Parts: sequence; structure tokens; C-alpha cells
Amino acid sequence: MTTPAWLEPLLNNTRVNDRAAFTGLETPQEGRPAGVLVLFGEDPKTGPDMLVLQRSATMRTHAGQVAFPGGAAEPDDADISATALREAQEEVGLDPQSVTVLASLPQLWIPVSDFLVTPVLAWWHSPHPVVATAPAEVAHVARLPIQDLADPDNRLRVRHPSGFTGPAFQVHGMLVWGFTAGVISALLELGGWAKPWDTSRVEMLPSSQFQTPSVG
Repeated sequence: MTTPAWLEPLLNNTRVNDRAAFTGLETPQEGRPAGVLVLFGEDPKTGPDMLVLQRSATMRTHAGQVAFPGGAAEPDDADISATALREAQEEVGLDPQSVTVLASLPQLWIPVSDFLVTPVLAWWHSPHPVVATAPAEVAHVARLPIQDLADPDNRLRVRHPSGFTGPAFQVHGMLVWGFTAGVISALLELGGWAKPWDTSRVEMLPSSQFQTPSVG
């Protein structure tokens, strides 16, 4: 399946970039393997985009957080791409046949949960409606245009009470932060889509977000 030309710079750069493009943390040899699906699509009106979901506000952990579809690997998964696709099907009803897996990024460690997460890049060659198929876990599904994520007005940094400070996005009524925002920020740079933005804009993370960052 042919991928669009606008994805080529990203794919070329992810092939030559190592873990340092995404994190400064050393990745341990042991941890809980997980996969998330970084799904790129293209809307006729708003252009290239990424699929994300927002966790249900009633969850014990990750409540209200924006994430990529994904989760922990299971023994029956053929590989980490299969993990990411299975989770996306379970969470938002994504048809795996509508997706072309393009590449896997370096495995990234989330210390607070001890997940070893592999982001799986994919092209949505046959997009279709997706919804929260697991309402107890997922409240909302959205396609975030890359042009909106790259808009300097939508970018900021957030500070967690623990002292963690990292990139964030305020877009389409959602606050994207933590692991998900870090991956998106790196992909904007690698894809050549990033624009200069005010990194001195730092806000405290809302108390509703004070939970373990989601792997998705």
C-alpha cells in the first residue's frame, strides 16, 4: 500500500534516529512490554492527522488522560505491532485491515509504571468511523490535525507536582501531556512539521491529571 509523500521525511528520519530523539532515559532490560499505535491519517478538509483517545474520567488510573490506542502485550500477540493493533480494535473499533504498519520506534521506558513501550507507526489507508467501544475505559476518540498540533499557540510545557516538566498540547478541548505529548513532539520534529514555539510557557498540570501517565 502506497504511503503519502508527506510521511516520507518522518519515515526516513525515524530509520536513522535512535532512542535519544525520544527520551533521555536509559531503557532497562526488564519491564512490562507494551505497544501503542501511532496512526496517521489524512482528512480531505483538515489534512494529515493522528488518532488519539481520551480515557474515561471514572477510571482508577489514567482518568481523563489523552493517549494513543494501546496497552500491555499478551502472550498470544504475534509481535508488538499485533499488540498495538489488537488494543486499537478493542478500544476504538479500528479495523486492522484498514491499517498499514510502517515502522516501530525505539522501546521507551515509563518509570512510574515500569512499562517498556514500543510506539508503532502506521498509515490509515482506508479510514472508517471509530468510536469508544469500551466506554468504561475510553470516553472520546479524536483525530488531531498535525497542523493544529504544530500550531505554536497550542503548545506549552506542563509541570507535575513531582517536579516533572514536559511538552504539552492544548488542542480540540483536550490537554495532551506526558508520554503521548513527548512522542508527538519528537515526531513533529522528525517529520519536519514543527514550528518555533514559546518553551517558556509553563503551566501547572491540573489536579485532575495527577495520576500515572498512560502508556497510550
